[in-house]
Amino acid sequence: MRIYVGNLQFDFTDEELNRVFSEHGQVASASIARDRDTQRSKGFAFVEMLANEEAQAAITALNGKEIQQRALTVNEARPREERSFGGAVNSNGNRGSNRPNNNRSHEPRTDKKGPAKRAKRVRR
Repeated sequence: MRIYVGNLQFDFTDEELNRVFSEHGQVASASIARDRDTQRSKGFAFVEMLANEEAQAAITALNGKEIQQRALTVNEARPREERSFGGAVNSNGNRGSNRPNNNRSHEPRTDKKGPAKRAKRVRR
């Protein structure tokens, strides 16, 4: 079972994480999420445990437990969401954004600097 661990100190190591979870069962992997550029910890991690019963015991025992003056958030990890990169068009017909298309260029302008006012302006 894959477990999410949040609210970690930024200097917490993979080895310390492995040691904490090993007290509750066999750990397949333990890795802290790190920034791609700086390699600085993001303050959360994922732990993979082989037995579901041991993973549930670790979640129960460690959720809310204070380690290095921080109360951990420990729960079952949600599945990773699919992310698309590049020129893919989303369901709204936009590229790269899930925001609705608020382009109102097809509507006439109603402010004082509309096309009619601009045409009458004299350059000096």
